[in-house]
Amino acid sequence: MGTNLSIELPTPESAIAIAGEREENLKQLAQQTGATIVLRGQSLVVAGTEAQVALVERLVQSLEPYWSQGKRIDAADILTARHALNSDRQDELRQIQQDVIVRTRRGEDIRAKTFRQRSYVESIRTHDLTFCIGPAGTGKTFLATMVAVQALLANQYERLILTRPAVEAGEKLGFLPGDLQQKVNPYLRPLYDALHELVDPEKIASLMERGIVEVAPIAYMRGRTLNNAFVILDEAQNTTPAQMKMVLTRLGFRSRMVVTGDITQTDLPAYQQSGLSVAQKILRNVEGIAFCHLSKADVVRHPLVQRIVAAYETHETPS
Repeated sequence: MGTNLSIELPTPESAIAIAGEREENLKQLAQQTGATIVLRGQSLVVAGTEAQVALVERLVQSLEPYWSQGKRIDAADILTARHALNSDRQDELRQIQQDVIVRTRRGEDIRAKTFRQRSYVESIRTHDLTFCIGPAGTGKTFLATMVAVQALLANQYERLILTRPAVEAGEKLGFLPGDLQQKVNPYLRPLYDALHELVDPEKIASLMERGIVEVAPIAYMRGRTLNNAFVILDEAQNTTPAQMKMVLTRLGFRSRMVVTGDITQTDLPAYQQSGLSVAQKILRNVEGIAFCHLSKADVVRHPLVQRIVAAYETHETPS
C-alpha cells in the first residue's frame, strides 16, 4: 500500500540545498530509495511504499547538518549517508560532517566525503608518511593539499613542497614552448589548482618567491634533506623505484610526507617497474607508515567520472 509524506524544510536555502543543482539530489534520493520525490516550495513531498518513504525520511534527517545551514549537498554526501544507514555508522557520519579540514577562499567548507576519505585524512594527520593509492577523482591530491595548506597556515610547518615526476602521458616535454620551468608547469597544474582554492594568487606568488611553497618536478628533490616541511609527491606511479627511494629518504626532522598515485595509470615504459608498486611491496609492514586505498566508490567528481572508472575497470579485467 502506498504512503505519502511531506517533509517541511525551514528555509528556502535548506530546500535549495536538499534539492541540489537541477534537482540532481532529488533524483539521487529517488534512485537510492525507489520513492517518488517532488519539491513544492519548502515542502519535500515523498510517495512510495512505507519502507521507501521511511528511508527517504532517515536520509534527509542524516543530511540535516548540511541543509539546515544551506550548505551544498552532492551525490557523494547522499551515497555516504546511505552507506552509514546500511552499516549502522551514523556516529562516523556525524564525524565526517563536523570535521571541516579547511574553508576555501569562496567560504566553502572542505571535508572528507566518504568513510575511506575520512580515514585517509586521519592517516595524514597522525603519520609522518602516508601512501594513498586509488583512481582519478578520489581526492588523493586535493585532500592532501588541503590538509597541508591548513597545517602551513597554522605554522605547523615552515614549508610546503609539492612535487611530481615529469613523465609524459603520450606527450613530449620538448614540444612545449619556453624554458624548463614553463615546460614543467603543465605537469604541476593540478597542484596549483588545489592551492588556488585556499590562497589568493598574489599570495601564492609571494609564498613561492620566499620558498615557503615550492612546486617542482621530482629532479629538484635530489641531494636535499627536507626538515620542518610538508611534502606531497603526486602521480607517484610514474616514479622509478630509484626515484621513489630518493624522495622517501629526503624526509627530515619534523616533516610529513604524503605519496599519492594510481597504479593502474602508469605512463612509464612497459619494461620499467613503477616505484609506487615497489614501495607498496617493500614498505607495507613498516611501522609508522600508513597505506590508504581509495576506490571508484570514493570518486567525488562529476557522477560520470565514477561510471567511466567502473567501465574501464570492467573492460581491463580479464573475464
